[in-house]
Amino acid sequence: MNAKSSLIPTTSTQKGPATMTGKTLSGVGNLIKLLPTGTVFLFQFLIPVVTNSGHCTTLNKYLTGALLVICAFNCAFASFTDSYTGTDGERHYGVVTAKGLWPSPASESADLSAYKLRFGDFVHASLSLVVFAVLGLLDTNTVHCYYPGFESGEKILLQVLPPVIGAVASAAFVIFPNNRHGIGYPTSADSNDPTQKSQT
Repeated sequence: MNAKSSLIPTTSTQKGPATMTGKTLSGVGNLIKLLPTGTVFLFQFLIPVVTNSGHCTTLNKYLTGALLVICAFNCAFASFTDSYTGTDGERHYGVVTAKGLWPSPASESADLSAYKLRFGDFVHASLSLVVFAVLGLLDTNTVHCYYPGFESGEKILLQVLPPVIGAVASAAFVIFPNNRHGIGYPTSADSNDPTQKSQT
């Protein structure tokens, strides 16, 4: 079943939840691009499995909680990673520290001190946690697992919260732009790439 057919109401009882879910997903859609794609994919792939499609037992609730914690940690940790192109022409990843990037096995020509820890990294990590919390805790399977009555009783919150969080996160990313291309994020232009330097 595709996404369009799932949003077409067939009866009056299905209209409310289908419409609300569609609006919630469209609001959350813009938030996903602020998170590591691998973590988001892992969460969306595993959440129906660990929640038993929203029909949770006690074991499912523990597994769901563990998945949420692991994915939240990955989102925050990815904000403290970066990558560069080494002299071997390969992309190398590392963790940012107060002195630069660690480890640095192929950093002969790269100035890794430019990758040192910044205040913006903590802002991005905090925003990633908030954005993932909205994505993870408002997921239909999570809602059905932990607080099934919430979906019918708090429709307005489910519709309003994602756009509000998205606006706040977008404003913060304008103030503190994310110039890193760490683990889980798409690669972008690298000032240390020797092939780019030779073309300029």
